[in-house]
Amino acid sequence: MTTTAKADYGIVIAGHGSRDPEGVLDFEGLVRLIKQRVPGQQHVTHGYLEFARPTIAEAVRANIAAGSRKLSIVPAVLLAATHAKNDLPSEVLALRREFPEVGIHYGAPLHLHPLVLRLFRERIIQAEAQSSSVVKRAETCLVVVGRGTTDPDANSDVSKLARMLEEGLGLGASFVCYAGTARPSVAEGLRLAARLGLPRIVVAPFLLFTGVLLKRVHAAADELAQRSRGHEVLKCDPLGADSHLADAFLERAAESVEGMAAMNCSLCKYRVQIIGYEQEVGTPQRGHHFHVRAGAADERPEKAGPQFELHPIERKSFEIIAAARDWSTFPEAERDVLKRLVHTTGDTGIVEDVFISAGALEAGLRALARRCPIATDVTMVQSGLRRTLLERFGIETFCAVHDEETRLLAAATGCTRSAAGIRRAWERFGNETVLAIGDAPTAVEETVRLVREHRWRPQLVIGLPVGFVGTRECKDQLRRCVHIPRITNRGTRGGSPWAAAVVNALLIRLAATRNGAENRAVNR
Repeated sequence: MTTTAKADYGIVIAGHGSRDPEGVLDFEGLVRLIKQRVPGQQHVTHGYLEFARPTIAEAVRANIAAGSRKLSIVPAVLLAATHAKNDLPSEVLALRREFPEVGIHYGAPLHLHPLVLRLFRERIIQAEAQSSSVVKRAETCLVVVGRGTTDPDANSDVSKLARMLEEGLGLGASFVCYAGTARPSVAEGLRLAARLGLPRIVVAPFLLFTGVLLKRVHAAADELAQRSRGHEVLKCDPLGADSHLADAFLERAAESVEGMAAMNCSLCKYRVQIIGYEQEVGTPQRGHHFHVRAGAADERPEKAGPQFELHPIERKSFEIIAAARDWSTFPEAERDVLKRLVHTTGDTGIVEDVFISAGALEAGLRALARRCPIATDVTMVQSGLRRTLLERFGIETFCAVHDEETRLLAAATGCTRSAAGIRRAWERFGNETVLAIGDAPTAVEETVRLVREHRWRPQLVIGLPVGFVGTRECKDQLRRCVHIPRITNRGTRGGSPWAAAVVNALLIRLAATRNGAENRAVNR
């Protein structure tokens, strides 16, 4: 280590946590290794964003209780993506407010640290040694599997890593795929790598520890090995608890205290306009692991997330709506949506004009439960969604109507920006999205066209645009589009508040369902 900071500060290793107990054990093994490499008076604690205890806040409190008056919180992540740029900084800000008398510093992610590169090379060499055959490096394809994020800067670093290893080790080729979120997936990437025709494929996961993702990677490699007789497939271990990693984390901690922690900001989507992510410039640092912070003082399941409650005026309004007509003929989920539409419009008569296809609400709830993104035609719909519930469930919203790429696409194809934005949602999310259209008939028309001509199958389409030109006709098209779950209405009425109201009804119902399940778990 070349840093000069004195060991007068505590260190908090901030992990993400894992649903897999083996992953948690691996992480804690690294923490033990770090503790062995620091002076006796330097306190090292660890915490998790989610899935495990202690929380990061608990780890900080324990370190302060042990006597530290200066702390370095080091993110135990490889690359700078959402966890390092938003979730963990929001934790640090909250802790600084809680402990103003303590100097709390935030370290940089490991990134492509030279020690990380050295360790990754060792894992590749160890995998090669597993084989009884000798294959030239020039006849080997290295498949580097990244975690996969929604941050193109972090994803591109995986490609940089692969290229550095390909050239440094003299490999015949390298290929990149991702275990989650980004594309190509592991299975797709391995299929494409096999087509290169090289006799050996080395599958190297760029992951810190074992866990759900690593097992997914190794399973895909085993499947390729079983069905492909023309290739030898070797699997690398994760980086794991190793002295190289321990030293790299300690270096990041010292850098943070010295004021030398350097983030990769030149292509950060939150600071500069990156193609396809222009709307995320200036996004505030706001974590989505609220259930962990709320659960720090109480492990009961009902504390796992904020409870959603109606404002007293809103509650009174719904009491009036409930008494305004007979709702018993509607299924419960449908009743929730219709009542919220009545609340939005102030008109109980609209109920007769609303069309909800069979199973549409159930499909929408399932999609939101697994965090499918919500794409809207205009920002008015996006801004009308319940932000607290979106954050609680970790659901992304997407509206491309004002993006530069959307403008270029609309100009090149002669369609409206709203229609071009829907096309971009199709390209970006495929079938894993919920559409909420509240303004533009052309957005509904584009959706129907993509469904019919390109077999697009979004999880739910809410088409409630307002207006007099093409509005009735596009709604009729959507109603007859039997391939997708859909909600629309007859006539010219509608609008962004209508579309947002339907999504909000589903979010509120999802919150109520989860709260009920959590409370039942407490009572058992």
